[in-house]
Amino acid sequence: MYTIKTYLMAQTLDEAYSALQKNKSNVVLGGCGWLKMARKRFWTGIDLSRLGLDRIEERDGWLELGAMVTLRQLETDPAARAVFGGILPQSVERIVGVQFRNCATVGGCVWMRAGFSDLLTALLVLETEVELYHAGRMPLETFLALPQSRETRDILTHVRVKLDGRDAAYQSVRNTATDFPVVTAAAAHLGQSWMVAVGARPMRAVRVPAAETALSAGAMPEACRAVAALGYAGNLRGSADYRRKVAQVLVRRAAGEILQREGKQ
Repeated sequence: MYTIKTYLMAQTLDEAYSALQKNKSNVVLGGCGWLKMARKRFWTGIDLSRLGLDRIEERDGWLELGAMVTLRQLETDPAARAVFGGILPQSVERIVGVQFRNCATVGGCVWMRAGFSDLLTALLVLETEVELYHAGRMPLETFLALPQSRETRDILTHVRVKLDGRDAAYQSVRNTATDFPVVTAAAAHLGQSWMVAVGARPMRAVRVPAAETALSAGAMPEACRAVAALGYAGNLRGSADYRRKVAQVLVRRAAGEILQREGKQ
């Protein structure tokens, strides 16, 4: 269980950012779905609930997700369900249960960069940007490569996805309905290009460029071999070899779902 010495309901992003910099033991509070499992002591908990970051909006050709948008909001939002083959709602609809999804936030899921994150797998096959209060906008992959340390402290305010018309599909395998995923996969198609990502290896989700090149050439077996060449590890949910084999099946299914919608399969 974690403990917090003081609590700040921030009235502005500037106030929240300033408070975050004052002490390395200060923390931004999201839905606190996983924070409660930590055994840590924080000086100040910073609440962003009153900053209008709980909206899903279409703006200037992008779907903009505020950091405080809950996974349940994303799951049920008509605008999110209408684009990219519904991949964003699909990627979160099996996470734990409705009660949990009513608390967990998009910002929290992206910021923690967890290996088991369903949402990150889906976002990686879309043209996704994150917006940080201090550092500004950057591609999701650039953000994921940043070091996670108390010296690089910022506040994630929005996740933005370009509305470019691509079709996408998401797949995952779980041992039980509400468990963490054993492995996840996503694919997207735009013009002649494919995007492929695999996550819960159990390491963080990554793009698979070799699989993307193979799918663009219509070579599914080569795409599966590229997916198999990724690094995998075992844990209590599945062995490395099991994950390697299942990931290939999931990529094939995701790509097949897209091709079927396009009338090519």
